[in-house]
Amino acid sequence: MAARRGEVPVGAVLVRGTEILSRAGNRTLELNDPTAHAEILAIREACARLNSQRLPGCDLYVTLEPCQMCAGAISFARIRRLYYGAADEKGGAVDHGTRFFHSAICHHAPEIYGGLSEEAAARLLRHFFKNRRSFP
Repeated sequence: MAARRGEVPVGAVLVRGTEILSRAGNRTLELNDPTAHAEILAIREACARLNSQRLPGCDLYVTLEPCQMCAGAISFARIRRLYYGAADEKGGAVDHGTRFFHSAICHHAPEIYGGLSEEAAARLLRHFFKNRRSFP
């Protein structure tokens, strides 16, 4: 998955009820695209699949607290619920940093559930960055 490709191991799954609409991992390096975060790619794929720019009634599961760019996309897509694993004190924008969904410029805020399998997600990220730093 993302880590095997050398990407930061963040994954996202977008569901509607029991149906998986899309799943994605970070691909910023592979695509030379700074917007190719897992959340953005999953939103794009689900919108294309449903032929809609909005995803009401859909829930997004992601391993890391979304950044401000991804929070904006989640808002514009009108995603119903956001579930995320590890908190991101430096780059997160949901419960840290700008707290995007609490700002005046936010048009739609999903229900937010942080800490889903938090320790496993944090361990995965720590392991990835530890291994990355140990290579010259």
